Amino acid sequence: MARFHPLPVAAVDRLTDDSVALTFSVPPELREEYRHAPGQHLALRRRVDGTEIRRTYSICSPAPDPAGEGPSTLRVGVRLVENGAFSAYALKEINVGDELEVMTPAGRFTLEPAPGLYAAVAGGSGITPVLSIVSTLLAREPGARFCLIRSDRTAASTMFLEEVADLKDRYPERLQLVTALSREEQQAGLPSGRLDGERLTGLLPALLPVEQVAGWFLCGPYGLVQGAEQALRELGVERTRIHQEIFHVDGGSAPATTTAAPAHSTVTARLDGRGGSWPVQEGESLLDTVLRNRPDAPYACKGGVCGTCRAFLVSGEVRMDRNFALEAEETEAGYVLACQSHPLTEKVELDFDR
Repeated sequence: MARFHPLPVAAVDRLTDDSVALTFSVPPELREEYRHAPGQHLALRRRVDGTEIRRTYSICSPAPDPAGEGPSTLRVGVRLVENGAFSAYALKEINVGDELEVMTPAGRFTLEPAPGLYAAVAGGSGITPVLSIVSTLLAREPGARFCLIRSDRTAASTMFLEEVADLKDRYPERLQLVTALSREEQQAGLPSGRLDGERLTGLLPALLPVEQVAGWFLCGPYGLVQGAEQALRELGVERTRIHQEIFHVDGGSAPATTTAAPAHSTVTARLDGRGGSWPVQEGESLLDTVLRNRPDAPYACKGGVCGTCRAFLVSGEVRMDRNFALEAEETEAGYVLACQSHPLTEKVELDFDR
């Protein structure tokens, strides 16, 4: 069960003009709770004028060795978002020594290190979880290789530039690095321009044997991830080998469904071993219903992106407005995003513990 703990800020590192890396110290008694897989994320929260704000940021540091103790530090990357209540605070106000409320790690955009060839298409701050995936894989698995294709606006706006360069120097034969800049010409590498689906369809087979890649990791803005997935499917890549995490979804990217809901509905939810049943108020999501009665229910973005509120649909039917977090296999298995789910039957039962 995800929980928040106050963690002190050990370092604030400026990455670009509009991004920072925050490092948290993890005390020994909490290190097992903050053990994470490469690619997982943390939710941070603060209160502003009585309103709770939560935001999710991916862990960029390598995952701890399963045979050792949990991490003594955690590092996340934060990029400034226009009118962002949390990102502006992170860039302008957070200092070393401050304490922040940090949720224990969550997320399924992960890779368990194993031999083979892997690849990623990362755009902008989408490099953050991929950095953890790549660094963990190459350090733990000598039989693994990785092709990292990253897209940024300019060299000056590129997050974790030095960290990726260090990885390339450390593993020159096992890490293939390809950089595309959309608004700046490079002396070497790809011509400038966006990495859309059409361009990637022609580019990927020229860079690596697409059919031999054991797992593809797509992370970044909605348009880039959608285009990369389309390119891979056109190249014959099976859906099960494509993993994705969306950052920066525009409001119009996925219009809500308007299926009629019953006049009265009740949601029964199991959470941390305890259950309860409550009436759903008109227009609210199942997560909001649960939160009114169980404030400890897990969530972070409430936008259908992070997947923190994933729950198993035990019975009943729901409508999900948006889903950018669950893979097709998860929805087919019966999982839903509680923050995006509305009842279509008079009784709905959710299990957050599965």
